[in-house]
Amino acid sequence: MPGTCFSQKEKTMKKRKTEERAEIYLFKVTLSDWYGRVRGMPYRILAIPGECTLPALAGSIINAFDFDFDHAFGFYDNIKSWTDSVERYESSTGIIEELQDSRNAGRTKVNEVFDEPKKKLLFLYDYGDEWHFVVQLKETRAPEKDTKYPQIVESVGKAPPQYGEEGEE
Repeated sequence: MPGTCFSQKEKTMKKRKTEERAEIYLFKVTLSDWYGRVRGMPYRILAIPGECTLPALAGSIINAFDFDFDHAFGFYDNIKSWTDSVERYESSTGIIEELQDSRNAGRTKVNEVFDEPKKKLLFLYDYGDEWHFVVQLKETRAPEKDTKYPQIVESVGKAPPQYGEEGEE
């Protein structure tokens, strides 16, 4: 398959050169609170081939914030109340009951979901701790020659520790 996609079974991303005809999707991913507020929060600009699946995007996000990719996740169109979302894509783990209208994230490609400029979705990671990230498509572009994807284009702000401070119970 052209492009590079993250494997859930691996801790690292495999990076390959992307075919020239493949589009690269540029996302701004901002850590948010439970209400979708992002002011002053750390963010990352990520570039990923559009033909990658949502787990590849999820893995790229988690990697960019230095988290471990070891929990269930979903993408939702309702930033403030994910349970009220109409458009939803969830990892199938058996941990949570899949909602009736949810699509399997593992079979869904980035370019199928982010089909319009500036589209925003909530990326919810770890249904216990509920890490919220606002994912916005900034633009699509042709891949740069000799560039490997996915890649972190820009990193602003320090990500909090995934599991709290050391020594914290």
